[in-house]
Amino acid sequence: MIIAYDTWALRPSHRNSGIYNYAKYLLRELQNLEGVCNEVSIRPFFSKGYSDEAALTGASDCIQPVETSLLRYHRLWQLGGVTAAATQARADLIFSPSTHTCPFGPIPVITTLHDATPDVSPCLAGWPNLLEKIRLRNAARFSAQCITVSECSKRDIVKFYGAPPEKVTVVYLGYDRAVFNASGVDRAKQAALLQRWGIAGPYIFHHGTLQPRKNLERLIRACQMLWKTPGGEPFQLVLAGPLGWRYHPILEAAGRSGVPARVVLTGALPDEDLALLLKGAELCVIPSLYEGFCLPMVEAMACGVPTVAAHGSCLPEVSGGVLKYFDPLSVEDMAETIRCARTDTGLRERLRRNGMARAQEFSWERCAMETLGILRRTVGDDDRKLAPVPLSSVLHGNS
Repeated sequence: MIIAYDTWALRPSHRNSGIYNYAKYLLRELQNLEGVCNEVSIRPFFSKGYSDEAALTGASDCIQPVETSLLRYHRLWQLGGVTAAATQARADLIFSPSTHTCPFGPIPVITTLHDATPDVSPCLAGWPNLLEKIRLRNAARFSAQCITVSECSKRDIVKFYGAPPEKVTVVYLGYDRAVFNASGVDRAKQAALLQRWGIAGPYIFHHGTLQPRKNLERLIRACQMLWKTPGGEPFQLVLAGPLGWRYHPILEAAGRSGVPARVVLTGALPDEDLALLLKGAELCVIPSLYEGFCLPMVEAMACGVPTVAAHGSCLPEVSGGVLKYFDPLSVEDMAETIRCARTDTGLRERLRRNGMARAQEFSWERCAMETLGILRRTVGDDDRKLAPVPLSSVLHGNS
């Protein structure tokens, strides 16, 4: 059985994105499953200087990287290049970790749809957002099977894109346990990092792309309320992550914090630095309006950092209901939850302990094993009759 692994998501420009990390870690873990990869050969595509993560995976009994120059031609790859490369690799199935490849042609495709962001909480505007909706709809309708990352996302995919519920399987993501864990840190390195970013004293932490759906403007306003409270212990708010869509209002809100350096913006950081900052925080806050899985929340929980989160989208589901939650639309409720978590020692210990226990339920090994099971079942289903899907049907939405 030969499975072609679409590595379009591993392009360099995606390096700080969640889809990039998903494609990277899943591929790496599949290589570690050689003992259960019986009669399965996974063929990730790569092009030198373009998708080196696939090439760096290396060849094994289970993984056989395939070089193709078609990866460099983005539109061609999305509209048939991956099918041509998979045909040349004699693949029985194509696995796509993202929806940017159209699932048409004689080889069945399994696609991961991470969420319904373009409809629920758009990260783009106008024509780009419409294209994202079309890609999601086509993936939901024309893929042989779909994978998603939470029950919340599954409901949204069924609702917005018309996928039959039985066609969508939930596979939770993992996280890098070697980096995000509750083990001790190098205090000298941590102190140097804190000094580098001007972080002194207690701080609360958030990491993720700066964009509207992360709800960071309300988080800053909630902190401002606490900063103005008489007698409250001073603290800083550290926002780590790259600039995304419509980030200017977030920067403007940070500039209105009232005290210089009270809001610290670090930009994108290596995972090792993120873990060092996480482990030094007294609290992690996840105020997102919408998430498909929210890996930053799981990483914070795994590090033993007391974590509070918005009561919406997948956050209570993924966290297992063990955190303290707030209304993401209420600055007052957010501020009060942060205040309680900072001052209530017993609550902080429960959040730390229960968060760590819940995080242990997620791993890339589990994600890879469940994903491989779906791939094998799809190829092995002799009763499934998949006729080639013409490109015209995909482009015009005709099933």
